Amino acid sequence: MKGKEQEKIILVTNDDGVTAPGIRALIEAVSPLGKVVVVAPDSPQSGKGHAITIGVPLRLDPVDIFEGIEAWQCSGTPVDCVKLARDKILHRLPDICVSGINHGANHSINVIYSGTMSAAMEAAIEGVPSVGFSYLDYSFGADFSLCKEVAHTVAKKMLESELPDGTLFNVNIPVVKKEDYKGLRICRQADAKWVEAFDERRDPRGKKYYWLTGEFTNRDNGEDTDVYALANNYASLVPVQFDLTNYKLKKKIENDWNL
Repeated sequence: MKGKEQEKIILVTNDDGVTAPGIRALIEAVSPLGKVVVVAPDSPQSGKGHAITIGVPLRLDPVDIFEGIEAWQCSGTPVDCVKLARDKILHRLPDICVSGINHGANHSINVIYSGTMSAAMEAAIEGVPSVGFSYLDYSFGADFSLCKEVAHTVAKKMLESELPDGTLFNVNIPVVKKEDYKGLRICRQADAKWVEAFDERRDPRGKKYYWLTGEFTNRDNGEDTDVYALANNYASLVPVQFDLTNYKLKKKIENDWNL
């Protein structure tokens, strides 16, 4: 007789902080699929990318804010949360890691800066199939009902599939009425970026300070990109890798440079 199948462990994290509405929606989406453990920052950490804390001690405290769910808040970055979750909370690798649901887009170049995606990437580096979810609505009171459906579907597929080490997905969900939603589309990352500037101002003492501003520019006309999918009422799923080697350029300079 076969033994009872071990319950799936799902690590939930984010970069908006443990009290953000998006993480509650994500917990609700994936909790029917296994045992959920939450380790998330104790305050917003947007834009922190893959930063880790090395100069100050980290704090890790239990929080009782999700009924029936083990949850912890960490004083560090999203990546710190994943590292501590494995070493001090779970004591083993989870079956999957889900990060989000982020308030705001993480398509195209945004994946480089995103704390949401960096948390998922850290888990993927450790061999855990991982995914970051982002919703194109920046409002604190956003309706996450469509996001929950997408997150449940993707997480379920991940748990049911044989995925290679390093599997990492970036999922973005458009702001659209359910009746206009066209489904989930597998995409590539668009060649798009922020053209940035700094708005210079002065404080009451006359000292200068700066606010980062910018305009998003899509330089990619492809219809297979995440930006195109989102503009046309699809959710986008991009398989992401953390090997940053440019293999095409590597081959070219191996042939041309004669080193």
